[in-house]
Amino acid sequence: MEEVNGKTGVDETRTMTPTTKATARSSNQSLWLPTGVLPRASRRLMKRRFVWHPFWPPSLTKHIKALLYKRLLCKPKPKVLDKCFGYGKDFGAKYELGKELGTGSIGQTFSARGKKGELKDQPVAVKIISKAQMEEEFWIEDVRREVKILKALSGHKHFVKFYDACEDDDNVYIVMELCEGGDLSHLRDRIFAREGKFTEEEAKAIVAQISSAVSFCHLQGIVHRDIKLQNILFTSGGEDAEVKLIDFGISDFVRPGEILSRICGTVLFLAPDVLGECYGVEADAWSIGVITYYLLSGRWPFVAPTRSGIFQLVEESDPSFDDLPWQSISPEAKDFVKRLLNKDGFQRMTAAEALAHPWLRDEIRHPIPLDILMYSLVRISLRRRKLLKCAAQKALSKAITEDQLVYLRAQFRLLEPNTRDGSVSLENFKMALSRNATDLMDEIWVPDTLTAMESLANRNMYFEEFCAAAIHIHRLEGLEGWEQIVSTAFEHFERDGNRVISDQEFYRELKIRGPEALSFAQDCIRNSDGKLNLIGFTQLLRGRPKLPKN
Repeated sequence: MEEVNGKTGVDETRTMTPTTKATARSSNQSLWLPTGVLPRASRRLMKRRFVWHPFWPPSLTKHIKALLYKRLLCKPKPKVLDKCFGYGKDFGAKYELGKELGTGSIGQTFSARGKKGELKDQPVAVKIISKAQMEEEFWIEDVRREVKILKALSGHKHFVKFYDACEDDDNVYIVMELCEGGDLSHLRDRIFAREGKFTEEEAKAIVAQISSAVSFCHLQGIVHRDIKLQNILFTSGGEDAEVKLIDFGISDFVRPGEILSRICGTVLFLAPDVLGECYGVEADAWSIGVITYYLLSGRWPFVAPTRSGIFQLVEESDPSFDDLPWQSISPEAKDFVKRLLNKDGFQRMTAAEALAHPWLRDEIRHPIPLDILMYSLVRISLRRRKLLKCAAQKALSKAITEDQLVYLRAQFRLLEPNTRDGSVSLENFKMALSRNATDLMDEIWVPDTLTAMESLANRNMYFEEFCAAAIHIHRLEGLEGWEQIVSTAFEHFERDGNRVISDQEFYRELKIRGPEALSFAQDCIRNSDGKLNLIGFTQLLRGRPKLPKN
């Protein structure tokens, strides 16, 4: 049989015996070769074919082991928190603990008695904060801040006195004045005994003290963020007991105009701007409104079975003033609550403005205090002096009612104007702050604000200019008579009866002429006909002038 030699390519003749042929035949059949093709030739043909063999996927074992090693064995070490506050470590030697009084946002409060020193045999309150609960850095900062705030506010009559701060390996101890009259929530039995509400005079006395305390907090640059019934204590159980504001565990420092975003507090007292993560000191004013609503009616303004339901009502619904007992409550009290429960934080009254409201104005024991808002508005006005807007605000200050001027007059009197001409200067603003100052105030906001008011160092400000600077446009927008107020201010310029203010009316009112008048028209009017209607005038007051083209 002939066979092709794969190596030499020459023909070879091989003699095969019958046995060899039988073996070859059986081998061919086992390899499924065609008849007459020997295995050697078959192997040669297979070498010339392209045969694809799929590969097994790579094993994931190595990658899984590497990942587990990275997660378990190479896990970064947790940051070691420094829980040493630097306070005294002799609490057990100085004080003897008594019974538990209550639980706050970050600790428990106990009664105690001093063993030695100035507080020997004197009853005190001790707030105990466990260090084991301080799992994050901000918890430690909250404790440091609370002690700092208590020290700064200790001299005010509506805050508990701070005595001492101690620590050991397990706890921090804050020693304060003991208020034996209980908190405002303990008066519920008394409320229910009187058909579910206080009288207006009783509620007024409590709300005035709360507003005075909160206003002083804000003046120092502190926002409380947890004003509620349990954090308002009475010095004794008597009818004339004074109110004390406590628990600054989640309070924070805030500068004028600064925005906070951390959601914290108690559900029933949270303002809508807190839920929106954009708020300032106005959030505390909302809490005062909730408390006032409760004291006058015996009910909460926003109630739902779930927390999310309460939040939805706070953001979308208005409290009811139609049901009993609101029908028998004075219009001044209703207006007071409505202005505090305004969902727009810019239109909500401050705590100082609350004391100037007609409902609380007769509380002689709690005069209108210096307001941080006034400093903020004057600072902004001095930095952004625009002739047209200043003139518009002066006209607006002449249009507001006598009730609304009470607050501005009180703030101006607190500056103690010059007796000779009734003006104030930068020195007056500084002296007014010094009479209410604490170390915190100087640290938080005073230097920056006074620096921005340096333009008053060489000139005086009179009451008319002060009103124009300190008036809050958004506050006035929240009043029912806002349309009438802005219309009256508009008519101060518009004297021709054509419902638009012309450039000549501007020039006459502002007493400018010649090249200065032309420059003013180009910079402020920016209009082909130089006219401004009521809508444009209103938007000018808001700081967003929209001057019509017709």
